[in-house]
Amino acid sequence: MPTKNQDPPTRRTIRRALITGVRGFTGEYVRDELLQAGYEVHGTLTRADLERQPPAEHEHVLDITSVHECRRVIGTIKPTHIVHLAAISFVAHDIALDMYRVNVLGALNVLQACIDVGCHPGKVLIASSANVYGNAAGVIDESAPPAPVNHYAASKLAMEHLARTWSDKLPIVITRPFNYTGRGQSGRFLVPKIVSHFTQRRPFVELGNLDVARDFSDVRMVAKAYRALLESFAVGETVNVCSERPRTLREVIDIVREVTGHDPEIRTNRAFVRDNEVKVLVGSAAKLRRLAPFVTPIDFGETIRWMCGAGIDVERPLTLEPSP
Repeated sequence: MPTKNQDPPTRRTIRRALITGVRGFTGEYVRDELLQAGYEVHGTLTRADLERQPPAEHEHVLDITSVHECRRVIGTIKPTHIVHLAAISFVAHDIALDMYRVNVLGALNVLQACIDVGCHPGKVLIASSANVYGNAAGVIDESAPPAPVNHYAASKLAMEHLARTWSDKLPIVITRPFNYTGRGQSGRFLVPKIVSHFTQRRPFVELGNLDVARDFSDVRMVAKAYRALLESFAVGETVNVCSERPRTLREVIDIVREVTGHDPEIRTNRAFVRDNEVKVLVGSAAKLRRLAPFVTPIDFGETIRWMCGAGIDVERPLTLEPSP
């Protein structure tokens, strides 16, 4: 019992994070980052995820396109922080309407559910994409006018615009990650496809345009950036997450060749070249450095060495866009 002149003991504030799409490539790294920081981490998964593995503790099945289900999950968890990652991120997805239902409606349902159930998180981080910039030239900062060139980017931009209509009710931060990669990323994506062919000593690898250039980051850095932004004072901001270092596919191949010591034939497959291909995409991380000064890029060569230590499944077709 405290004495008359003592304050009563205070309970440690529980930081309870909800990650939508927790079993996705990015979700697993963000979950680990937040767990290490002492958060109680809850995550959502789809019913399709259950076919591969039953839900673990603090995992919740959610159809993100249903506002009723979003209310149920958010009302049950009452998160203090939300990281919204659930999305269709594969540019060549066959049904464009799915992208808008999941990427736009899904995000809006999460925000609406917070209001409906009286949940007031300290921060809501929503992952968009640098693909909203389209074929913008030079080093792109957040003031560059969006110019999406495919349904994936258009759906992300629509999501951004509509999410901002909740900015007077919820503390929202929108991230625009440029390309990033790491262990566990699907072989549909560029770098893991290249890594898998080299580590498996394949005789050749088929790629698209070798001269496109991307700003590649390490998924571990992205997870740290998301945590830092959750804990920052940033509200109502749109933030690039990037390395500021563009690399062509030829450069990527050279790095993987050096790390693995394998030299397969590189074939150009026209089926992997899109007419609306974004030729060069490189971002400015000035705002990220200001808001999260302790988050620094990981050398891309180190990322490749890390990835070459693990087997990666190869799937097709190939895409260059990041996997949220």
